[in-house]
Amino acid sequence: MKILLPETVLTILHTLNAAGFPSYVVGGPVRDLLRGKTPADWDMTTAAKPEQVMALFDKTIPTGIKHGTVTVLIGGEPFEVTTFRVDGTYADHRRPEQVVFTDDITADLSRRDFTMNAMAYHPETGLCDPFGGQDDIERGLIRSVGDPMVRFDEDALRMMRAVRFAAQTGFAIHEDILEAIKKQAGLLSAVSFERVRDELMKILLSDRPDMIEILHETGLLAQVIPEFDRCFWVEQHTKYHCYDVGHHSIEVLKHVPKDAVLRLAALLHDVAKPDAKTTDEQGVDHFKGHDAAGVLLADEILTRLRIDNHTKDAVLHLIRFHDSRPAATKRSVRRAMAAVGRDVFLALLALMRADAMGQAPAHGRESLERYDAVEALYHEIVQAQDAVSVAELAINGRDLLELGISGVAVGDALQRALDYVLEHPEQNQKAVLLEGIKNKIF
Repeated sequence: MKILLPETVLTILHTLNAAGFPSYVVGGPVRDLLRGKTPADWDMTTAAKPEQVMALFDKTIPTGIKHGTVTVLIGGEPFEVTTFRVDGTYADHRRPEQVVFTDDITADLSRRDFTMNAMAYHPETGLCDPFGGQDDIERGLIRSVGDPMVRFDEDALRMMRAVRFAAQTGFAIHEDILEAIKKQAGLLSAVSFERVRDELMKILLSDRPDMIEILHETGLLAQVIPEFDRCFWVEQHTKYHCYDVGHHSIEVLKHVPKDAVLRLAALLHDVAKPDAKTTDEQGVDHFKGHDAAGVLLADEILTRLRIDNHTKDAVLHLIRFHDSRPAATKRSVRRAMAAVGRDVFLALLALMRADAMGQAPAHGRESLERYDAVEALYHEIVQAQDAVSVAELAINGRDLLELGISGVAVGDALQRALDYVLEHPEQNQKAVLLEGIKNKIF
């Protein structure tokens, strides 16, 4: 078979070949090309040692000399070139203690995680596929190179990668891999939260965020977010729900846009329900205060996962208001916009819509109809330029200082003016508001 490669990649391969070093495009780029996808980056492997690679190119960076990796710069574009190698022992379930360079491409491919990642290609010699990766891609199957127990013992993050690849490709995970993960899920504790977070976010931002359920079924979720994992055992006996808390959250995940803030908010919006659950004498479950408690618990989870503060704050904001359910009236929508913020109201509405789609069908349909009406009113309010924040009022702090109002009284007066304008948007006029404050009308 023939695969078209960029001229820059061909230049690197030909330079190495001309110097007597067999070289190939390897791993992810080959997998992507066989799937008809454009590779995000280009990795190459060669029989040349790192110092030999660096001697052949004008601009290089010794990215990972210890492990045989050199970054070659062609026109400012980076390409990783790694020497054929065999990994030594893995003492910490994360990385080999040492590597041994080799001139055998098959030996190099044999150390890789999954068959679809253990292929190499050269335009003259064709595809090198000793483990059947091409067949597995055609079958839509994720299969390990050799014994998955050994592969996961070497690098525990490979368990998360298996689920991530399934989420990104839509492939099935071989049963041997799933069984190995169930037996070795506890090894994930040896991996840094940053590496785990990166794989988790790739799953959440894929076309199949519902693969989070596979993390639960294999025991990985209990290692990553035990607070959410327990939600799969919390039933919701109410007229509003037809799923347990965990599966409800999975349904919500499936129906929010592919956005980091929304996907994290969907995942964690009900994470405190296990703590908030009570059951009345009629056997009906209640979850009073789960939204406020969820903000605190989600804060702990996102901090532990090293989620950046900007994203974390945005997620917590949506969780705080996800159960607010504004009525389909302009007054209610204006007040909701004031509480949540004009700029994030549509994101909250997207989360609430998805929340409704994960509920009992009859109740969900009713909620969705209301949210359609709420969104229409939102656009009318935006079009009319109604004020929904203190900053949008026709008066400001300087105006109140001229009235002799100072200190904390300024903020109180502006808030009272906003409350009035939320009810009477047409009254957002400087003279009207100053008169109302001066005469204590509001």
